[in-house]
Amino acid sequence: MTPLETYLRELRDIRSLGAAVEETAYYSALANLLTEVGKKLKPKVRCIMGLQDLGAGFPDGGLFTEEQFEKKHTLKPLSGQLPSRGVIEVKPVKSDAWVTADGEQVSRYWGKYRQVLVTNCRDFVLVGQDAEGKFAKLESFHLADSEKAFWAAAVHPRSLAEKIGARFEEYLLRVMRHAAQLATPGDVAWFLASYARDARARIEGVELAALATVRTALEEALGLKFEGKKGEHFFRSSLVQTLFYGVFSAWVLWSKQRSAGLWPAGQRDAGVTARFNWYETARYLRVPMISKLFHLVADPQELEALKLTEVLDWATQVLNRVDRPSFFNKFQESHAVQYFYEPFLEAFDPELRKELGVWYTPPEIVKYMVERVDTVLREELNLPDGLADKNVYVLDPCCGTGSYLVEVLDRIHRTLKARGEDALTASDLKEAAQKRVFGFEIMPAPFVVSHLQLG
Repeated sequence: MTPLETYLRELRDIRSLGAAVEETAYYSALANLLTEVGKKLKPKVRCIMGLQDLGAGFPDGGLFTEEQFEKKHTLKPLSGQLPSRGVIEVKPVKSDAWVTADGEQVSRYWGKYRQVLVTNCRDFVLVGQDAEGKFAKLESFHLADSEKAFWAAAVHPRSLAEKIGARFEEYLLRVMRHAAQLATPGDVAWFLASYARDARARIEGVELAALATVRTALEEALGLKFEGKKGEHFFRSSLVQTLFYGVFSAWVLWSKQRSAGLWPAGQRDAGVTARFNWYETARYLRVPMISKLFHLVADPQELEALKLTEVLDWATQVLNRVDRPSFFNKFQESHAVQYFYEPFLEAFDPELRKELGVWYTPPEIVKYMVERVDTVLREELNLPDGLADKNVYVLDPCCGTGSYLVEVLDRIHRTLKARGEDALTASDLKEAAQKRVFGFEIMPAPFVVSHLQLG
């Protein structure tokens, strides 16, 4: 039984007694739900209801990590501990969670704890802080459109759990990680993959004319057809991957410009804090397929029914609060887009990653292999220019994010420069990229990244 189904059953059983207090009677079911979902995290997160007043009033509950307890089996956190993953404010099912989120009580809790999960048991609103540390309503999730519909769903909980249970669980996991520091590639990959899975769930089974347009564009770009049930799933997975990895790639380029002191006109002088926006992705990734895809997603008349803009907005919020210096310390900035794809796919769809053999190749290995081939061409095949020789053709049948292709072109570039033909270097390099260096890739996201890297 899934966490959502169990939660709905418990709420239904409590209500059926006919003696339940509107709000507090359901605390136990909510705490069980959050603790059960929190077991999947490292460190595990546990929900404790009935917190003491630590200076801002009495929150209904709090989310604590495992190390905040003296012993793992202890039900009470260490004395004086603030819940590291925020507090919980619960209201009756008939109330409006969004109105509550704007209220004085939640504002007071936020001032003390910086993160509040507001719920009426059927709607969930995460109140936290934006990248500038200001009060902000972040993500939300609703299980039913009304109180009546919610209790009707609780009568047959399995149906609703099968429909949205996975997305709801993803949402709660993100809530429990929002307050954690965001600096490592693994953390960023987890969040982006979680949003990508939410997006994929939204488009499963949806038939829209706009999707047909994107599908045709992907098929033409990749030289394949998405056929049958498996092909349909692969198309939707590929679409989502391309969207979210495209946003990540654009964020990397945006970050690189900020590091170099390059700002949009007027922002720096006006004292405006630079903010990345996913709408700018097409501008940073000058690949025709990407431009068309993001145009369709951003156009309300095209894909509004999918509500993908909402999830992309959430992903943008996460990227804007990444500790960029710490993150890029894990990668050379120039390699981040190429080498982040593996941890992203591992978090998004580990089975697909295994099936298609997406594995990280360290840049040192790539460089060594390309240099070795160049040396063999020079010393054993009597081609003094090695890979730069116009009779040498390079084929990478599974080019991924283009690591080997980029290194080959870099090797050719260095050879051309060493010959002292500066005026012809750019032209000769472009000719090599267009006529002698070939790469094939079946996965759209790395296919786009390889285009970006080569460009």
